Amino acid sequence: MLLSAEHISKNYGTKQLLQDASCYLNEKDKIGIIGINGTGKSTLLKILAGTETPDSGIVTVQRGACISFLPQNPEMDDSRTVLQQAMAQVSPSFPEVNEYEVKAILTKLGMNDCSTKIGTLSGGQKKRVALAATLSCPADILILDEPTNHLDSEMVMWLEDRLARFTGGLIMVTHDRYFLERVVNHITELSHGKLYTYEANYSKYLQMRMERQDMEQAGERKRQAFLRREYQWIMRGARARGTKSRGRIEKYNAVREQAAPVTDGQVQMVTMSSRLGKKLIELSDVSKSFDGSCVVSHFSYNVKRSDRIGIVGRNGAGKSTLMNLIAGRLQPDTGKVDIGSTVKIGYFTQEGKEMDSSQLVYDYISEIAGEVKTAEGTFSAAQMLERFLFTSDLQYTPIGRLSGGERRRLYLLGILVSAPNILLLDEPTNDLDIATLTILENYLTSFAGAVIAVSHDRYFLDKVAGSIFEVADGGDITCYNGSFSDYLEKRPAPPTEKKEHQPAGKPKPRAADKPQQLKMSFSEQHELKTIDDEVAALEGKVHAKEKEVEAAASDYTRLVPLTQELEDLKQQLDEKNDRWLYLNDLAERIGAQNTEK
Repeated sequence: MLLSAEHISKNYGTKQLLQDASCYLNEKDKIGIIGINGTGKSTLLKILAGTETPDSGIVTVQRGACISFLPQNPEMDDSRTVLQQAMAQVSPSFPEVNEYEVKAILTKLGMNDCSTKIGTLSGGQKKRVALAATLSCPADILILDEPTNHLDSEMVMWLEDRLARFTGGLIMVTHDRYFLERVVNHITELSHGKLYTYEANYSKYLQMRMERQDMEQAGERKRQAFLRREYQWIMRGARARGTKSRGRIEKYNAVREQAAPVTDGQVQMVTMSSRLGKKLIELSDVSKSFDGSCVVSHFSYNVKRSDRIGIVGRNGAGKSTLMNLIAGRLQPDTGKVDIGSTVKIGYFTQEGKEMDSSQLVYDYISEIAGEVKTAEGTFSAAQMLERFLFTSDLQYTPIGRLSGGERRRLYLLGILVSAPNILLLDEPTNDLDIATLTILENYLTSFAGAVIAVSHDRYFLDKVAGSIFEVADGGDITCYNGSFSDYLEKRPAPPTEKKEHQPAGKPKPRAADKPQQLKMSFSEQHELKTIDDEVAALEGKVHAKEKEVEAAASDYTRLVPLTQELEDLKQQLDEKNDRWLYLNDLAERIGAQNTEK
């Protein structure tokens, strides 16, 4: 075992992030931690890496084991060069790391000029410098917080291959589902302060989680059925005896106090869009250069209402420039961009809108739209926030106190409530949890207008995109029909590209079984009508036999057979109680099934 965390608890103000949580990392374990934003995933990684202290519990690291940690927001010295910063982030506890090793990884991550000052870099470039430093360390344990954010598709595939071959222990938070499918062998889900561990990759985890939830729901149905039956028994009074069984009442009270299974809330998106005319956005022979370098060259395209376009290309190739040209935020050097009069663009940018950290969450949304008209009715700002998992207490929390993922989700809601009819999404998958991404993907497939997205998330592009625009060096843009996987098959392979860098195929979700219509046989219907009396009769027999056993306490010859008879009656009563639970549960589910019809 390389690392263990036992009985960890952590509280931030009124929010309990971790509650008596435990996890373990053995050699060659690769653990992916998932959960909705704001549940404490980054906090858990900081505790495991030793940069934050839990309120209670203990983290133990194997003697001599070295940890290399990539935080979500690494701190840097703006006066250093890229190489100086990367070397400075190598922990002194590691053996000396050669500069050429660091430079090689920086180059793989698109940081070719190692003399560039940190202060001139974007947030994504800084994260890549920190990732290079983390990977350069000869660590036994890698702890990575969102390592794929701000990487282009080629970089993600390179990192995927490197981590798949890593022989130490790996713990990471990531929302890249292909990454979770190919790299990890354990999934740990953080939900309501508890950790649920599955020995599985992503697709197998989905199956195992469904099975766990089904078992929990079945157990809860049985618990509720038991409580109803016992409540009826308590209210009608014990038959064939003058007093109720104290043990039975205590059992009822104990079962009643048990907590019901807790499930995470889900973002609920509703259709919000404005009327869209025939003319959308037309780009005619558009070109754009910066400092003599062409990033978009003679590009023409008419955006159609049904378009679902994914834009890919290496970092710095010009993807965001193309998006800004389409949005009208940037004017072309030559050519023309014509935007229709009815077009209302919702632009989800990579950096996000600059938010006032002191502004309340509710005020941020209500200033954009006090109420929203949707196909499901009119919703107030507070109701829309609830649908995006901002509870009433969070709505009156300053934005500065939200997690990075929660701020990203709030930013997305702000765009959607403005009722756009064309969506431009620049890296929408960064910092959004998997549950929100899944719902966003489903929402985009039914969105009434065009959707254009820059993304490195291959799963997202496979789910959403109907065509791929590849932005290449020099400003050339090539259009491919189909999803991202189709694009990988059609594009010319780079000379140095290796076959193992191709991502695995899209994880195949478990095929949903055809719903089985529940029904009760005639004999079961008759049994349900009589089983209450049968249970009561057995309770009377048990009570009478208990009296006989008490009376024969001094007569060993009679006591032995009477005790055996009592045990047999109790077993019959237990079996009859189980049958009562089954029949009542079945009747309840049939009733719910008929109501849905």
